Amino acid sequence: MTTRTATPPNCSIARTLDLVSDRWSFLILREAHLGTTRFADFRDNLHIAPNILTNRLAALVDAGLLEKREYQEAGERTRSSYHLTPAGVDLKLVLAALQQWGDVHVPRADGPTVLRRDSRSKGLVDVGFVGKDGDAVPDEDVVFEPVAGGPADRSTWR
Repeated sequence: MTTRTATPPNCSIARTLDLVSDRWSFLILREAHLGTTRFADFRDNLHIAPNILTNRLAALVDAGLLEKREYQEAGERTRSSYHLTPAGVDLKLVLAALQQWGDVHVPRADGPTVLRRDSRSKGLVDVGFVGKDGDAVPDEDVVFEPVAGGPADRSTWR
């Protein structure tokens, strides 16, 4: 699925990309967030080859983003369904941020294919930064600050 590093990277982004660094993984997770759980539905919705889907689902299960559950319909053999774990659910924000960025920077001529709505008010929502007080923080006011003495602390690089 991905090229993994020999030792886990220090960077959170790099560690995350070790788990979900290919297109199919993100699309499978998108489908899972839309409620897809069955292999055939993933295959049909994504138009993905079964062997690739099998590999990606197994990798997402191994990474702890999906869990496999057995089910059986009357007169049929036992099959597996795939459900988001809490870690997979937590990727909703990441998927929404990628979608929002794509809608702005590489938009479809016909507009978005999915809208992000507040389930209570039904209003459209944007992805953004929120302070500990719950107030929105403008993107331009957010900085990435390396932790002193950590691997990203550039003051220690010489």
